[in-house]
Amino acid sequence: MSENDNLQDADGKKEVESTETTPTQPTEIETNAVDTEVNNDLEKGSEIKTVETEAVDNVKSEDDDVEDTPTTKAPKDELVDEIEASNAEDAEDESNAERHEVEEKDYHAMTMDELTAEIGRLLKTHKIQTISKHVNEIKGEFNAKYSELLDEKKEEFIEDGGNEIDFYYTNDTKKQFNTHYKEYKQTINAYYKEREQNLKQNLDTRLEIIEDIKGLLSVEENMGTTYKTFKELQEKWRNAGPIPRDKYNNAWNTYHHHVERFYDFLHLNNDLRDMDFKHNYDQKLKIIERAEELAEDENTNRSFRELQVLHKLWKEELGPVGKEHREAIWERFSNATKAIHDKRQSYYADMDKAHEKNLERKEEIIAQIVAVAEDKGNSHSAWQKKIKDIEVLRDAFFKAGKVPLKVNESTWAKFKGAVRTFNRGKNSFYKDLKKDQYDNLKKKKDLIQIAEDNKDSEDFATVTPLMKKIQNEWKKIGHVPRRDSDKIWKQFKAACNHYFDKMHTERKAQDQHLYDAFDKKAKLLDELKTLELTEDPKADIKILQDKIAEWKTIGYVPQNKRYIDGKFYKAIDDKFDKLKMDKSKLEMIKFESKLENLADSDDTRLLDNEQNFIRKRITEIKSEINQLENNLQFFSNVKSDNPLVKDVHKNIANHKKELDTWKSKLTKVRGMYS
Repeated sequence: MSENDNLQDADGKKEVESTETTPTQPTEIETNAVDTEVNNDLEKGSEIKTVETEAVDNVKSEDDDVEDTPTTKAPKDELVDEIEASNAEDAEDESNAERHEVEEKDYHAMTMDELTAEIGRLLKTHKIQTISKHVNEIKGEFNAKYSELLDEKKEEFIEDGGNEIDFYYTNDTKKQFNTHYKEYKQTINAYYKEREQNLKQNLDTRLEIIEDIKGLLSVEENMGTTYKTFKELQEKWRNAGPIPRDKYNNAWNTYHHHVERFYDFLHLNNDLRDMDFKHNYDQKLKIIERAEELAEDENTNRSFRELQVLHKLWKEELGPVGKEHREAIWERFSNATKAIHDKRQSYYADMDKAHEKNLERKEEIIAQIVAVAEDKGNSHSAWQKKIKDIEVLRDAFFKAGKVPLKVNESTWAKFKGAVRTFNRGKNSFYKDLKKDQYDNLKKKKDLIQIAEDNKDSEDFATVTPLMKKIQNEWKKIGHVPRRDSDKIWKQFKAACNHYFDKMHTERKAQDQHLYDAFDKKAKLLDELKTLELTEDPKADIKILQDKIAEWKTIGYVPQNKRYIDGKFYKAIDDKFDKLKMDKSKLEMIKFESKLENLADSDDTRLLDNEQNFIRKRITEIKSEINQLENNLQFFSNVKSDNPLVKDVHKNIANHKKELDTWKSKLTKVRGMYS
């Protein structure tokens, strides 16, 4: 352990021995020499070198031996320097240590929207001085991703014929991010400005305390009173508040230097000194034991952060111990520190290996992007698929994790280059495609002109086929530029709708009597559905026949409303089915009602269709009867009361009865022609 180490200073290891056996007060010249050196070093902001033998060469201590003072730093000193630097940073503001509690996230894997949301969250949930590291990482990642997007937009702009000097692009995400970052800069600057005055004042207070401790060496009074004053100055020092980080180590080293001088170079009551030494020794043993426990903790970051706190306690809260223990306890604490540090270095080594694997994965992804860019597929659908593939690969690239710092920039450059090559190919394809789209746009505008020229025409016989024709042509024309698509479609649709609405309005006016007839039939249908039968079949038949006659007198309805006739006759059939009378007679009554609807003196097509249907049905029934009678021949030796034979005879009888009904229907139909 080097004697230049700050924590060893705190244990008074930097004393210099004298061959004198009688303790003496330092001379005024000697004291001034030390003070001048210490103050000059503090003003320069450099580390106090209290170990230099020439500074305290003539200072004498009771029962001391001369020690060597090595000038090179041991590895353990470098570990402590790292901790000292972190504690110096925290010394400016005790709450600054909360920066260790801010969650570490993989900002590289986040999108620009996610990064913007994250910086906003940090500003709302954490003290401004604790998030600087995170904000700077987020800003770096956001700028890299936005730069990539900017390059892509610029290339598209130039591909579309734009001049590079005229290019400008921003988006809402960028504006929101800038707002958050501006808030961060304003808040952090205000924080530093307010803190600066307090830090300077606290530093002045601590320098005054050091001067007061130095002054105790020349005070001629009772040792108990001097010791009490010394303890009060120590308590005042502990409560003096934070100081600038660049003054932290120098101030503490100077303070410890003069504390040691007070203990070691004055005629101090040995009991009081030994009590302090014992207290400090016991407390430092506890710190060492805790450090040794931390060396077993698997969470290396957590153990290292707590180790920093232990070093701060060792340095700031505790004074020196007895000379016989100083080297041993520092060596033990230093060994525990090194164990934690080595474990942490091992953790980072494993992390470096993981970063190497991430690099391999990212190299694979870049190669895949290059392969997609070189793919010869040159249709719109092929490019849409490639665009989706690239999005998946880009997402995978960012989620693959960090790579070794030494290749971070080169890997990012390869990635951007591969994506840029793909974008150039895509832009070139769609530039050619846009030429076709502009041709399509002209064709569709020509159709719009035709539609608008004819939308007020009343020559429906001529214009209606024309309007239908241009509608079909519109469907066959390909894509137009996206920015024009909705606009021209609305124009075309409005012109066509104007014409057809006008046509339908006029036709409806001409056919108003048909619509009036529909309204009457709809009302009659509703009445029929709610009609209650009288239980007198003859009376009910008369009512239903009257409804049919009334329906016929109403007349025709519009072509697209003729479905109502089917609904009416279905409702009539439902009412007939509820009559309590012979089914065959009922069937004929229903049929006669149907014939009333089919009869038309000017058009016999419906009657012709019905007659043909009846003839076909009669033929089918005769065929079925013949088949059943033929089947009976297979039962010539079977008794007539056999169930199977009886069933066949029954079916034949039913078919013959049905045949008679259909023959009657045929006779009725024929009678309608006279």
